[in-house]
Amino acid sequence: MRLENGAVAACRRCGAELYRQSILTLTSWLALVVTGLVVFAIANLYPIATLRLQGLVVEASLPQALYLTWQQGHRTLSIMTGLAGFWMPLTQLVLVFWALSAVRSGRLPMDFSAGMRLLKWCEPWSMIPVLMLGVLVAMVKFSGIASLTVGPATWAFAVLAFIMTALSRMSAHHLWHYAEDAGLVVVSGEGGVRQGVAQCETCGYLQPAGEASTDAGCQRCGAQVHLRKPHMFARVWALIIAACVVYIPANVLPVMGIRTPTGVSEHTILGGVIEFWRLGSWDLALIVFVASVVVPGTKLLVLILLMLRRRWNGASIQRQRTRQYEFINFIGHWSMLDVFVVILMTTMADFPGVSQVVAGPGAASFGMVVVLTMLAAASYDPRRGWDTAPGRSTAVVPAASLPHQPQQSGLFDAPDRATS
Repeated sequence: MRLENGAVAACRRCGAELYRQSILTLTSWLALVVTGLVVFAIANLYPIATLRLQGLVVEASLPQALYLTWQQGHRTLSIMTGLAGFWMPLTQLVLVFWALSAVRSGRLPMDFSAGMRLLKWCEPWSMIPVLMLGVLVAMVKFSGIASLTVGPATWAFAVLAFIMTALSRMSAHHLWHYAEDAGLVVVSGEGGVRQGVAQCETCGYLQPAGEASTDAGCQRCGAQVHLRKPHMFARVWALIIAACVVYIPANVLPVMGIRTPTGVSEHTILGGVIEFWRLGSWDLALIVFVASVVVPGTKLLVLILLMLRRRWNGASIQRQRTRQYEFINFIGHWSMLDVFVVILMTTMADFPGVSQVVAGPGAASFGMVVVLTMLAAASYDPRRGWDTAPGRSTAVVPAASLPHQPQQSGLFDAPDRATS
């Protein structure tokens, strides 16, 4: 049975949202995606800003910033920011447009499952809203140094940030649900499940837990299905330790250097925060400090606490731990702000012989901290904490308890073994 528009399915045990039925139609979503593709083209073909200094003129754009960073020898940084700010958002837009068009046509292509697996992988790494904030920070920093004119790409990125935020609801899971509602694929949980179940993380399909082994594939999309994320403790600890190690040079080494006829000055992350504060931009100083210092430190601390506190202390405590995990998963990509600011400043201050900004070794290290902490959060499985509950039931899961079957209360029983 299909959910009503705007209805939300939530787990009765931990309160996590399982599914939210959109109020928009497929045609409306398609229109939004097409708009996003057009705006994306404008954002990357036109300049973000035009700067004038001592008779020199620079038109700064994202592709130019990536190219200059590559030329300066910081190829890891260029690839990292190019993926997060260009390739992943473009891939997300194209795949969502392709999937919605297929569902609307009433016929799914043979590679629909592969496309949805790719979309599932791309979603966390698409960071247009973070890039937009980086554009604002970089522009404010240079507004007092050179004559700055806002370009069309700035407005395009602002619009694109809202569109990508809205499209975050059009995930691979939601697209599979649309295919279910259109009768194009087998409905998850239809007819009930008479034993413990495991849920495919790509399409949300529920199948008997006994078939969810390392080599098992989803009966609907073919993706690997695991009862729990494999080797969670080893993976998360390895990624946390690696992030802590890289976090040291990320804060000690300069993230950028400014070349002028009088010499070269280098700035660390905290140095940039202090400079904003001295210039009177306390609001930007606070934003950069939170995104670049507080967020990654908080993620590491919370992940460590979650890994250490594995004992069952009651359902309310476990709900708090689940909320903490959801919080760090939500804020994780915002730490990329400082990295975007650095590469944008390389193109905004490209005045040879007058002033040039070059990326420093700390920028790539900080980018790696962001990547490692996001991978650590993705490898953590909050269901492990619920497994420690005394007398945890693995009883029969009736059809009425499966996530796609509505109940009068508006909430849904999430099976203990289902991914929420």
